[in-house]
Amino acid sequence: MPPYPPPRTVTVAEALLEQLRLWGVTRIYGVVGDAVFGLLDALAHQDDIAFISVKHESTAAMMASAEAKLTGKVAVCLAQMGPGLANLINGLGDAYMDKAPVLAITGEAPLNKIGTPYKQSVNQQELISAVASYSRLVVHPDAAVESLSQAMKKALFNRSVSHLSMPKDLFQMDTQYSPQLPPHTSVHAPNRDCLQRAIELMSTADRPMLLVGSGIQVSKEKLQELADVWCCGIAMSYGAIGIVSEAHPHMLNGIGEGGNPYLTELFKESDVVFALETDWWPDGMVPLNARVIQAANQPGSFSVSLPMDTGLAGDLTAIVEELTDALKKRSINNPLWLEKIRLFKQTWLAQKESEGSREESPLHPAGIIRAVEQQVAEDAVICLDEGDSTLWFLRNFRAKRQQILLSNRWRTMGFGLPAAIAAKLCLPQKQIVCLTGDGGLTMVLADLLTAKRYGLMITVIVFNNGSLQMEKDKMLMTGLHPEGTSLTNPDFAKVAEACGWVAYSVATHQQLNEALSQAKSASSPVLIDALTAQIPHPDFQTISRRPTI
Repeated sequence: MPPYPPPRTVTVAEALLEQLRLWGVTRIYGVVGDAVFGLLDALAHQDDIAFISVKHESTAAMMASAEAKLTGKVAVCLAQMGPGLANLINGLGDAYMDKAPVLAITGEAPLNKIGTPYKQSVNQQELISAVASYSRLVVHPDAAVESLSQAMKKALFNRSVSHLSMPKDLFQMDTQYSPQLPPHTSVHAPNRDCLQRAIELMSTADRPMLLVGSGIQVSKEKLQELADVWCCGIAMSYGAIGIVSEAHPHMLNGIGEGGNPYLTELFKESDVVFALETDWWPDGMVPLNARVIQAANQPGSFSVSLPMDTGLAGDLTAIVEELTDALKKRSINNPLWLEKIRLFKQTWLAQKESEGSREESPLHPAGIIRAVEQQVAEDAVICLDEGDSTLWFLRNFRAKRQQILLSNRWRTMGFGLPAAIAAKLCLPQKQIVCLTGDGGLTMVLADLLTAKRYGLMITVIVFNNGSLQMEKDKMLMTGLHPEGTSLTNPDFAKVAEACGWVAYSVATHQQLNEALSQAKSASSPVLIDALTAQIPHPDFQTISRRPTI
């Protein structure tokens, strides 16, 4: 019996969708345009892959990026040629910078018009080159499936963005289709000499630290066991929250922006750092002479931003388990370092408790975070926008096992709402909460209608202070006039209600708690417009950052 069925004649669009189905794709985010009519028609005639119609291509790409981050699988977005692709680029930049596997399919001029002054025609491979590792123009129907398979492999194996330009008339042409199944892959074991080198370095450490990246796929139990055995502190990279429980005695929260302001001093004292799946190494906040061990799923994922004495590439769970077992045999004990970790953590927890307990009106940003923390499910997905609200969240949220989605390296405003929509589509049984600023939300406001269109029960909390607060504070801190940072906002609650949402305007802690409680049982998506005080984030103030020890 042959391993594959014999080729059959189908249209290119049908072949593409069959291939995507074989790769596990269940939805495509996009905006309709005449250069992709053929693919949209094929989507309408099958039930395996849903087309999620959004209001702007940028949000389609952000949704695909969020899905890829959440699932680890290739996510797909679709757009018109020219301006459609141009609009995708913001969201694709997020996927590219955060190593999320995304495939973008865009239309192209008809075959007999390529190279002519056809409407919307531009060299799309050049246009997308800064945010895609792979981009090809398909010019023959029999090359479509092979090109798609290559693009999917590149996106998945490189953890990056792939792109295909498909001429308008190609979709409805016939091709001889033979399925190309996704490859089965295995994760290789780390080099034994490098592993032994890492064990020796870790065994000799007097002031060890774990530095954990946001993309790591190791259970918190495994990481906590390693921290216990190695007697180390746990520092998190930007955005890496919820990976290790706040309650763990060695957990010191984030280093740098939005993190623990006391951690910098302690981190600088470290003599051995084990950095897992991260390229976060903020200037002025890291040790100058520490020995650094990097660990990543792929050798290509080692960071050039971090120093590296040895690198471990492979299955990170297996690496962590083997290091833990080896260190158990060394009977490591660093009581003075652990006591210092305890005192720094105690000082920081006391400050966070004080900040989060503020219940004034307008609402203190840390008080909003505390209310969310108390109401959100332990397994919720929390989607963050870029801006001041994100820094307050990273600073004050005491995570249990919630999963956090954010624009880590690209840091685009407007990411929160598209990420929440994608998260609810991927995980309909989970509570999905979006925290966004008024500046970020107004960039993607039209896609409130997308959440309602698809019946997605998400909750959006808007930090409404009428200002681009982060930009304002940074400008004032450097003696500049904060031109352009004052916002003209709509009545967000009324806008949300007009889009079919349940909406609340809140100005007190009691009103916020009541709205959050009611949102849990709402039969429509919920927006909470929180009147927020214009309070500079502590990262943009001069404060004492040394605990009393």
